[in-house]
Amino acid sequence: MAAPLEVDPQDVKRRLDSGEKLHLIDVREPHEFAQAKIEGATLIPMRSVPGELQDLDARADEGPLIVYCHHGVRSLNVVNWLREQGVEACQSMAGGIDAWSLRVDPSVPRY
Repeated sequence: MAAPLEVDPQDVKRRLDSGEKLHLIDVREPHEFAQAKIEGATLIPMRSVPGELQDLDARADEGPLIVYCHHGVRSLNVVNWLREQGVEACQSMAGGIDAWSLRVDPSVPRY
């Protein structure tokens, strides 16, 4: 059975801290990434996700993809699309980087 479509930022942090291999995929635009980012995340702007499908599929075989954006709307769309393409090991981080900043790491700037 596939994991839920969304995952809370606190849960992502807990899983990372426990050593689980997660791939953080930031689907915001480069200027947004420059303003605020989560350490270790890979920037793949939403519009370029289809061109990165093979790479994302390969990464998902190594560990779940945690897709996030600013508030969680774009990332949910990306996760739905990835699952339609057969990439099951992916979840959208609910609330995006904004929720991460509020609930997990206040050193990440809000914008």
